[in-house]
Amino acid sequence: MSTAVHNDRLRNVAIIAHVDHGKTTLVDAMFRQSGVFRADQQVDDRVMDRMDLERERGITIAAKNCAVTWQGVKINIIDTPGHADFGGEVERALSMASGAILLVDASEGPLPQTRFVLRKTLEAGLKVVVVVNKIDRKDARPQEVLNEIYDLFIDLDANEEQLEFPVLYAIGRDAVAMHGLEDERIDLTPLFETIVREMPGPLHDPAEPFQMLVADLAYSDYLGRMAVGRVFHGSVKAKETLVCIDEDGRENPLRVTRLQVYEGLQLRDAEEAEPGDIVVVAGIEDVKIGDTICTREAPRALPRIRVDEPTVAMRFTINTSPLAGREGKLVQSSKIRERLLREALSNVAIRVEDSEERDSFIVKGRGEFQMAILIETMRREGFELCVGRPEVIMREKGGERLEPIEHLYVDCDEVFMGVVTEKLSIRKGRMTNCANNGTGRVRLEFSVPSRGLIGYRDEFLTDTKGTGIMNSYLEGYEPYRGDFPTRFTGSLVSDRSGNAVAYALFNLEPRGEMFCVPGDPVYEGLICGEHNRENDIDVNPTKEKKLTNMRASGKDENVILTPVRPMTLERALHFVREDEMVEVTPQSIRLRKTILAAQKRYQMEAAKKKGK
Repeated sequence: MSTAVHNDRLRNVAIIAHVDHGKTTLVDAMFRQSGVFRADQQVDDRVMDRMDLERERGITIAAKNCAVTWQGVKINIIDTPGHADFGGEVERALSMASGAILLVDASEGPLPQTRFVLRKTLEAGLKVVVVVNKIDRKDARPQEVLNEIYDLFIDLDANEEQLEFPVLYAIGRDAVAMHGLEDERIDLTPLFETIVREMPGPLHDPAEPFQMLVADLAYSDYLGRMAVGRVFHGSVKAKETLVCIDEDGRENPLRVTRLQVYEGLQLRDAEEAEPGDIVVVAGIEDVKIGDTICTREAPRALPRIRVDEPTVAMRFTINTSPLAGREGKLVQSSKIRERLLREALSNVAIRVEDSEERDSFIVKGRGEFQMAILIETMRREGFELCVGRPEVIMREKGGERLEPIEHLYVDCDEVFMGVVTEKLSIRKGRMTNCANNGTGRVRLEFSVPSRGLIGYRDEFLTDTKGTGIMNSYLEGYEPYRGDFPTRFTGSLVSDRSGNAVAYALFNLEPRGEMFCVPGDPVYEGLICGEHNRENDIDVNPTKEKKLTNMRASGKDENVILTPVRPMTLERALHFVREDEMVEVTPQSIRLRKTILAAQKRYQMEAAKKKGK
């Protein structure tokens, strides 16, 4: 009976952390020191964040692979997202890794997403190296943060071996790492040495035939769909004939038309890939994440990648407004459905279902931020569509309705503690902890329903004058905590089509905050503003000043309108109620009623009241 051995020529390392703790910046520094870039080569910061949205927002959205070589050992690096909404990316990335670098900010310490990614890593049984980053911050407290990390490991039921983790201190931006705080700050050599010494090479069985688990998909105009994954056992050669085992156990034949491995940021053609390496295989069209690619002689499937269930659902539908088709190229429901199914193929955390209504689809995911990123990506590709309000997915157990509950961490100035507590208690939140260190800021912890946080983030930033920090992770499911109002204001709804006029908007301003500016096209059912009171009212934003042949005794007053805040996608998704939708086009984001005709809305409202 053969035994598994480690491939010591390789290390597969996932870099995990909370948002903005410096993962991608550290990867940049590792590239520079390992010789991926020439000494005189001009390189952008955060080179791994290749998507436009990632560079604009300063966050990692999709997990990405790269490789560096250190003293003859190839280190495959997987840069993972830090936001909990992209947890599916973390889970699939960890299936390729045999060790992880946990990066923690020396001032902020472990935050909710740190807990989320570390829990997944410990469950996968990976070796962890802790790096306390940004120790040059004025408010750095590395020793306290290290104690908090130990507490977090214990809280997550880490075993004794996992608790004996190596610790490094780093300044990712300056490309330095040290074993101790007082050590000389030279370069990242201590980090590379720790990775090679402490992290095991990928485990494989020399007697087993070739097996590879598909953890990601890529697409090339020349090669078609490509499968990315780690070779678990055996080796593979280019032009070899294999099979792909899908979810139902079917064996689909494939021929490896091209075999590639990572070298720096680029892919390099390879004749053969060794056990444990992360490879890219071209030559199969019908492949999904979680499938196993293996030999025809001994087809055996590996355990599939399993991810957490989605917690949020949204309705995607075609644009049915009078302005449909004017700004987007892709407006048909078949195109929208095709694009959503393509997203579900490469993103394991997203699911797409057909709804009872024609031209409408239900998309399920991890959070409204993940949905906003998907919608923003689609509108940049030329899609025009309408989306409904994000709604949490309830569960039934023993005849009782359960809802997802978030563990929320709030860091804000002491003076804002009252308003934050009040707003969250309205949303059925319960305070579980309050820590005041006498610095003027307090750290609060709440148990709050996921639906209570939809739309609250913008309100929170306004209440705390932009100084508050809010993070959460999914704690589990609890019995439904009861209804609460999603919004205390109504909508100003246009009652006719035309173009908005300054005179009309000026006279509507006392009613509430306006969303449109003079010259904007409007139609019946379009939401042109937020009403100060909780009811909706129909207004005429196209009304012009009556002209007469009477000369005015004084000069006409000049209309000066209050500047309008640009409508962002996240703000729009947070604002809309159940009977409203967001119209998204490549050029515009508009709010509208699901039923545009005012008469029909009144009839439905009357029927609802009668039914009660």
